[in-house]
Amino acid sequence: MSKRSQPESGSGHVVARNRKARHDFAILETWEAGLVLSGTEVKSIRDGKVSIKGAYGTLRNGEVWLEGMNVSPYERGGYANHDPDRPRKLLMHRREIRRLIGALERKGLTLVPLDVHFSNGKAKVTVALARGKNVRDRREDLKRRTAEREAERALGRRK
Repeated sequence: MSKRSQPESGSGHVVARNRKARHDFAILETWEAGLVLSGTEVKSIRDGKVSIKGAYGTLRNGEVWLEGMNVSPYERGGYANHDPDRPRKLLMHRREIRRLIGALERKGLTLVPLDVHFSNGKAKVTVALARGKNVRDRREDLKRRTAEREAERALGRRK
């Protein structure tokens, strides 16, 4: 029997990752939230047919919703298939939602999904409270990473 590798501690099997999120946004805080899905959506996500590129979180009536997440229709779903672009409800604790409501009302903050994964057989999404980066911030990050990389190389040659 083969066992799936655990990419991060406690995160489970990662199905989809939003690679541009950390590039375009400064991550302030992260949460793990459950997803309300139909049966064919779960099967499609297990097959890896999900995209969270361009997805974002919204608040409606005290509930958190994930907009823009695309889950392709299940191949063998037939008439029971789902709408690929429908908004999906996120399951979070009440105190986390209250904290989000306060933070999202502040200017410039948004709720961004970082990855979709399975934890103990349940589909979860890691969402982050983030502030958009401007071009200057991205350039500074690039300079910092380059400087760190060169310092590592210099230390590696010295040993």
